[in-house]
Amino acid sequence: MSLEPIGIITFVIGFYCLLLGTRATTIAFIVICTLGSAAAILIGGANVQPAHLFLVFLALASLTWRKIANQALVAFRASEPGFWLLCLVIYGIFSSYLMPRLFAGETYIVPLGSTESLITVYGVAPLAPVSSNTTQSIYLIGDLACFVMIFAIASTSSGFMSVANAIIIYAGANIFFGILDLLTSMTGTQEALKFIRNAQYTFHDEESIGDLRRIIGSWPEASAFAGMTLSALGFTGTMWLYGRSPAITGTLAFLSLTFVILSTSSSGLVGSVVVLGILYLIALMRCGTHWNYRFSAAMVLVAPLAVLTIALLILSNEAASAKIAEYLNVLIFDKSNSESGMQRASWNAFAWDNFIDTWGLGVGLGTNRASSFVLAVLSNVGIPGAVFYILFMALCFLPKIKNTRTYFGDVRTAATVACVSLLSGAFIAGGTVDLGLLFYVLAALASAYPERAYLYSATTGARDGDRHAVVCGNFDEAQV
Repeated sequence: MSLEPIGIITFVIGFYCLLLGTRATTIAFIVICTLGSAAAILIGGANVQPAHLFLVFLALASLTWRKIANQALVAFRASEPGFWLLCLVIYGIFSSYLMPRLFAGETYIVPLGSTESLITVYGVAPLAPVSSNTTQSIYLIGDLACFVMIFAIASTSSGFMSVANAIIIYAGANIFFGILDLLTSMTGTQEALKFIRNAQYTFHDEESIGDLRRIIGSWPEASAFAGMTLSALGFTGTMWLYGRSPAITGTLAFLSLTFVILSTSSSGLVGSVVVLGILYLIALMRCGTHWNYRFSAAMVLVAPLAVLTIALLILSNEAASAKIAEYLNVLIFDKSNSESGMQRASWNAFAWDNFIDTWGLGVGLGTNRASSFVLAVLSNVGIPGAVFYILFMALCFLPKIKNTRTYFGDVRTAATVACVSLLSGAFIAGGTVDLGLLFYVLAALASAYPERAYLYSATTGARDGDRHAVVCGNFDEAQV
C-alpha cells in the first residue's frame, strides 16, 4: 500500500474542511469527484480515489450532527430510495461471492478484473471469481454511503443549497480540467498532470480523431469525460432555463456542451442530442411572457432558428460539409465497423449470454465487463438487481410534492435531468454497475425534501411564515 501525493493533499483538505464545518466539507467532496483518474492510495492493483477517501471526512463532518444523522436513518425507510439502494448493495455483495462459484464454468465472461481462469485469445475466460468482485462491492458500498450522507445533508435548507452550489462549482472544475488538458497537449506539457493521472487504469490520453485530439480532462478516457460533462450540462442547462444564477449557469452549460463535442466521444455526441432535447422540452413547459421565464422562452424561439441557420451555413460550404460528414461517420455512423466498436459489441454479446446462462440471476457484481449500463446490470446482478435499481431511481426522480416552481423544486428537476444526462451516456458506453459518486450525489439531491421541516413541523411564529412561503412557492427565491 502506498499513499500518493494527491492522497496527502486530500488528507490536508479533509482535515481543514472539518474545521470549517459540514458545508465546506460537502462542497469539497463534490468538487473532488472530478478527479476520476487519480488514486489517493494504491493497494496492490486497486485504486482508492480521492473522492472515496474523502467520504470518511464527509461522514465525520455530517453524521456527528444529530439532525443529519436522524435524516440518514430516514433514507432507509421502505418509502425512500435509500432502502432499495441498500437492497441492491446487499444483493450485489451476495452475488459477487456466490454467483461466480455457483455457475463456475457455465458461461464465458469478459473479466473485469484479474482471474485465475485461462483467458483465451478472444479475451474471454470461463466464469470464475475475479479480483473486481471485491473492488466493485466496495465501490457500491461507497455509493450507498455517499447517497445517504448527501440525502441527509440536503434535507436541511442550508445543506440543500450547499449541495446545489457545489454541483455548479463541480461543473466549473470539470471545464477547468478540460481546458488544462487541452493546453498541456498543445504545449507538450502533459507530464504536469501525471499527479492526478496516477491510477492504475488504461489511459487514452494520446488518442485523436482525424486532426482533433480526444479531450479527457481529469478522467481516464474521452467517453468518461464526456459522460460526466453531460451531467454538468443537464444540471446547469436546467438551472439556466429556470433563471437561477443565469450568467454563471448559462456560461457553464455552453462550455459543457462545447467540451462534449470537442471530446470526440460517440456516446457524448449521442447523449448531447438527448440532453438538448430534454432541455428543449423543459423550456416548452416553462416558457411564458413573465420575466422569470425569459430564458425558457428565448430557447423555444431561438433554438430552432439557430439550428436551421447553422445547418444552412454548413450545407452552403462544401469543405465544411465534407469535414463534418467525415467526423460524424467516424464517430457515429461507421462506429460499429471500427475495431473498438466491434470489441464493444462483442462485450455486450457475451454480457447478454451471461444473463441468459445464469437464468437471469447474473454472474455476480464486478465479474464481467460490458459496453452498456443496461447489459452491465443485467449480466452482473440480474433481474433482482435490475428491479432494485429501477425502484431506487423511480423513488429518486418521481416528484412527491406537487409544488415545483420553487428554488427547491427547480434544483430537484435540474438534478433529475443531470442524472438522466449521465445515464444517456452510460446506456451507450457504461461498462459496470457503478455509475460513479456524482450520480448518487445528484440522485440524493433529486430526492431530498427540506420543505418537510416546514410542511410537517408543529413549530409556530417565524416557522409558520417559512412554511407558508414554501407552500406558496416563494421560499428561498431571494437566496439564489
